Amino acid sequence: MNLAPEALPGSAELLDIAVTAARRAAELARSMRTDGVAGVSTKSTATDVVTAADRAVERQVIEELRARRPHDAVVGEESGTVDGSGSRVRWILDPIDGTVNYIYGIPAYAVSLAAEVDGVVVAGVVRNPVTGDEWTATRGGGAYRDGRRLTGSRVTELSQALLGTGFGYDAARRSHQARVLAQLIPQVRDIRRIGAASIDLCLAAEGALDMVYEKGLNLWDYAAGGLVAEEAGLLVTGLAGDPPGSEMVLAAPAALHQPLHDRLVELDAAGGP
Repeated sequence: MNLAPEALPGSAELLDIAVTAARRAAELARSMRTDGVAGVSTKSTATDVVTAADRAVERQVIEELRARRPHDAVVGEESGTVDGSGSRVRWILDPIDGTVNYIYGIPAYAVSLAAEVDGVVVAGVVRNPVTGDEWTATRGGGAYRDGRRLTGSRVTELSQALLGTGFGYDAARRSHQARVLAQLIPQVRDIRRIGAASIDLCLAAEGALDMVYEKGLNLWDYAAGGLVAEEAGLLVTGLAGDPPGSEMVLAAPAALHQPLHDRLVELDAAGGP
């Protein structure tokens, strides 16, 4: 007997699944932090850390997603790709974005979960386990925080803009990023380095940061937050016509995007290690 193909879920349904999983994941991350950070090890460099909580949170989310949508693929920061079986949906998960903040007890880390359909992110949630702040978006449906629709910053002058950014784990890359930033500082209001790219993007979506950029991000770092920023009206791109990706993620309102983009190109911000 031939089975009918599974009906493709809408973005609202996928967001509901994501929010439920992210809230449970955030509670697990918070409770494990209260009990004390354990199982700390390193990945790409001595400063690129992962904890038992990262792994436990990722396992829980994947298990929940597989229980609710067993045919979907999942890509997670710690587990890699869990293959699907014919579904057009893929989930993109960062169990704890901002692990260094998590280890040190700095209340700026997040569970980030997005859903793609046919390679396009259509729903996403970013939740801070400490504060309970939660940002959500669906493609074409807007971006929200606690029921308030987000519309980004209204600043139009680069010199008056608060800029968010981050740094890689490799020492040579950090040196290049620091040189770029040193030349940007005189041209903006100030900078902030919060330590979690998903939160940076969401803060830009609500206008708490005017614009953000970072080189070296992975898909799980920006999939959900990037959709939140985009649905708040920001331009979310790479440089020189490229889409956002590991070379660069830049998110800014239209009035700020071009001047920041051009300055980053001039400074070779996507270059270096």
